[in-house]
Amino acid sequence: MSEAKVPVLETRGLGISFGGLHAVQDFNISIHSGELVGLIGPNGAGKTTVFNLLTGVYVPTEGTVLLDGVPLNGKKVHQFVAAGVARTFQNIRLFNDMTVIDNVKVAFTKDIKYGMLDALFRTPKYWQAEEAVTKRAMELLAICNLEDKADVLASSLPYGQQRKLEIVRALATNMKVLLLDEPAAGMNPTETAELLECINTIRDSFGIAILLIEHDMSLVMNVCERIQVIDYGVTIASGLPEEIANNPRVISAYLGE
Repeated sequence: MSEAKVPVLETRGLGISFGGLHAVQDFNISIHSGELVGLIGPNGAGKTTVFNLLTGVYVPTEGTVLLDGVPLNGKKVHQFVAAGVARTFQNIRLFNDMTVIDNVKVAFTKDIKYGMLDALFRTPKYWQAEEAVTKRAMELLAICNLEDKADVLASSLPYGQQRKLEIVRALATNMKVLLLDEPAAGMNPTETAELLECINTIRDSFGIAILLIEHDMSLVMNVCERIQVIDYGVTIASGLPEEIANNPRVISAYLGE
């Protein structure tokens, strides 16, 4: 009998308290490579707090975060990134005065192999590395149909394209897990449809684990294979999209009944 495959991302009894207030309690989730899972709940339910726990922004007061079975508790944010965890934010965080392609290339910094003298004197080693990074950045931009915007300033992109650029930059970290925090927030229906296509392409092309926070239920139901629902920091439901859509407790939480 073969052993069960270790989830790429797993939490066990994860929780955090702020001044005696339990913001998240006993949060358990496991996601395998190639899975796209939704994390939903009413405003203030604790979704972004979970993301902050999963990326090292917050240190849990209880429980464990594991990547490929290895605990990450106590690691710094940059160590989470180096291990393979990348995220986007509710509020777009781009380098607005840099070009689109430079926003992506900056995420390759940890993979650059040339030294300061190579950069200063523009040695062959420098040009080879830069060419490789530029080529890879263009390939990633093409996934979200942004390759023709490579040389324009990030600040000049329409809102929906800025959202997609943030996702592409996260991809450039060569992650194992991608956490998307309300990627469709503020988008019109056309932009949301383009984002859905981009997310599906990422899932199909990279086979990474994706955890998605989103309030656009049509997006969640169309793209997620499983959905976990939290309210007041506690999981109240978990299952397939159709199960969640018909769960009385979930409906009550959203309608405030």
